[in-house]
Amino acid sequence: MPPVTPLDPDLLLRAYSVGVFPMASTRDAADVFWVEPKKRGVLPLDGFHLSRSLAKCLRSDRYAVTVDRAFSRVVSTCAEATADRPDTWINPAIERAYAELHRRGYAHSVEAWDGDRLVGGLYGVRLGGAFFGESMFSRADNASKVALAHLVARLRVGGFGLLDCQFLTDHLASLGTVEVERDAYVALLDKALGLASSVSPGASADFFALDRLGAAPDEATAPADTVSGPVSGRRIVQLLGQTS
Repeated sequence: MPPVTPLDPDLLLRAYSVGVFPMASTRDAADVFWVEPKKRGVLPLDGFHLSRSLAKCLRSDRYAVTVDRAFSRVVSTCAEATADRPDTWINPAIERAYAELHRRGYAHSVEAWDGDRLVGGLYGVRLGGAFFGESMFSRADNASKVALAHLVARLRVGGFGLLDCQFLTDHLASLGTVEVERDAYVALLDKALGLASSVSPGASADFFALDRLGAAPDEATAPADTVSGPVSGRRIVQLLGQTS
C-alpha cells in the first residue's frame, strides 16, 4: 500500500462549510478527492418517515442507543467490506482526520447495541446548525434505522436546521430523504451555518439537548458529557411524531 497522504482536519471543516466533502477511490487509496454533487440528499428534520414497524422496534427498546461511546469502531465498521459493497470510500486518511474532528468535538457517532454487541450505527460532522451524515452500517434488522431515528430526534430537539445525507439512495428515500439542487442546498447550508443573516440560527444548535430531556433539575443544568446514556425509544417515537 502506498503512503497515505494526511487529510488536514481544518481544511475538512472549511470544505464542509462550503458544501464539499472528501472521498477515497478505494479503501487502500493513498489520497482523497473532493466532491460537490450537483444534487444533494437532504433529510428534512420534520419529514422523517417513521413506519409502524420501526416505531414498534423503537418502543420495544430492542437496541440500546448511545452517542460517542464507540466512535472509532463505528467508522471502522462503516469502512468494512460487505457482500453488497466489496470496497469502500473510507481510507485511513479519512479515518484519522475524522478521529481528530471527534477529539475536537466536531464529529459524532450514534451506536445501536444488542447487549454488548455493536449492531448498527452512523457517524458525521456537526458544524453550526448543520449535521453532515457520512456513513452508516447495520448488522441486525432495523439497527441503522434506529440509529438514524435517534439522530433525527436529537437534531430536532437541539434546534438544528440541516441533515445532509450527501447522496439519495433507495434506503434513505424510504426514510424521508429528498434530493435538492446545488443552489437550494447551498441556501439551506448557509442558513444552518448562520451565514444567511446577521442573526445566527445555527449558533444555538445543541447536539446534547436531547440528553437533558427528562433529567432531574440538578442534572438538566449541568454541562452535557461527551458520552450520552440511552434515551427511551418511546420518547424518540413521541418526538418524531411531533411533525408539521
